Amino acid sequence: MATPVADITGRWDLHSSEGFEDYLKAVGVNFVLRKLICSISASTLEITKEGDTYTLKTISSMKTVETKFKLNEEFDDKLMDGRECQTLFTLDGNVLKTRQKTKDGFETTIEREITPEELKTTIRYKDVVCKRNFRKAAA
Repeated sequence: MATPVADITGRWDLHSSEGFEDYLKAVGVNFVLRKLICSISASTLEITKEGDTYTLKTISSMKTVETKFKLNEEFDDKLMDGRECQTLFTLDGNVLKTRQKTKDGFETTIEREITPEELKTTIRYKDVVCKRNFRKAAA
């Protein structure tokens, strides 16, 4: 019997961020862009589902990034800096896991633990760990 898939859809607003600038620096984002990205205090994460396709949107005043994916299906994608990569989304209970890998060996992972009240994000690259927490947005 198949295990039911957790409902990971919803909309969350950023309320805390720790180590994000260190992460951006570690992955090679230049100083000016890092400062600009880190100055944005309002950020929203939205996950929707249609059929077996999910859409993950990161919305800020600077940019909206939208990624469509199916669980357990690797696909061609691009990193923030435009480099091509392979991205894979998996679901472990209520934790949405993302792995992005480039041909030159770059690899970063994101774990989004989703509860009815909040979404806790842990981003890892080598030994750098960033934590960003979101609260459920008002309907």
